[in-house]
Amino acid sequence: MKLFGLNKDIGIDLGTANILVTVKGKGIVLNEPSVVAIDAVTNEILATGYEAKEMLGRTPETIKAIRPLKDGVIADFSATQLMLKNIIKKVCKRYNVGKPRVVVGVPSGITEVEERAVQESILQAGAKEVYLIEEPMAAAIGAGLDVAEPTGNIIVDIGGGTTEVAIISLGGIVISHSLKIAGDELDEDIIEYFRKELGVVIGETTAEQVKLNIGCAMPLMTDTPMEVRGRDIVTGLPINITVTSSQIQEAIQNSISEIVEVVKLTLEKTPPELASDIVEKGIFIAGGGALIKNIDKLLSQKTGIPVFVAQNPLDCVVKGTEKTLEDLEKLKDVLINAQKRR
Repeated sequence: MKLFGLNKDIGIDLGTANILVTVKGKGIVLNEPSVVAIDAVTNEILATGYEAKEMLGRTPETIKAIRPLKDGVIADFSATQLMLKNIIKKVCKRYNVGKPRVVVGVPSGITEVEERAVQESILQAGAKEVYLIEEPMAAAIGAGLDVAEPTGNIIVDIGGGTTEVAIISLGGIVISHSLKIAGDELDEDIIEYFRKELGVVIGETTAEQVKLNIGCAMPLMTDTPMEVRGRDIVTGLPINITVTSSQIQEAIQNSISEIVEVVKLTLEKTPPELASDIVEKGIFIAGGGALIKNIDKLLSQKTGIPVFVAQNPLDCVVKGTEKTLEDLEKLKDVLINAQKRR
């Protein structure tokens, strides 16, 4: 007899920038920014996701619009709890899910204290059981790599708060490095460039749009322009300014170089047998950072190894949690806390 809700378990990519939710058998059912708006007086949740993100930097003192995850981990426990509770309740109600089992993607460098914080948040949000899977492992599964085989795979997951690089073989992470430089840091680089080099103040949302539209790791065929609205530092008045892709490449080049270096460091520490597999199969990139133009070409140039951007790179971690739910028995060894339950 099937247990109630067994076919409707939930997978979550608890990302610094976005939270994605998949329901077993339904695919991705929610994709929203990891932002929550809270009434500072009553501590009640006012909005999550896109609605809350619109409030960032625009709220009165009585409303807090915050991003409760920083560098891939929980920075504000109570806000994360409220956000997760709201999202899980919304998903459970819409898809008639009972108390689900939940698989959550978490950064590979997560501490035991942070593990417990994530588990506690989701249990309090109504889950029956919570399993944790390291984000690079989930990304590799979601990118279609066969992680259970005795051959080497490398995944570079460039998320919002962290870049995770992992060598995977036989269902385990052989070597991994976590770097607190990723999408958010690139946004900060762009904000700083506008302020220092152009004398213009822009916000996070504008910086992100600039990064997505004309951000590149190597020069593009044509130097693409983009008009941006900001505030003139000298006059304090609104101003329109045109920037080009080459300027944005200059703005983000130091952070991109650090991402390249952590990939090279991981490759240098890879056992020879696995290294030969990687040279043959190539490097796979996932996460939002994979969408930065020419990042695959730069990585290939610097490592001498073919580089492939995963299909739908933004969805790889959540798709990995979904595939894990579909075959929990076979893939239980990839879960961080599966061993602790025995």
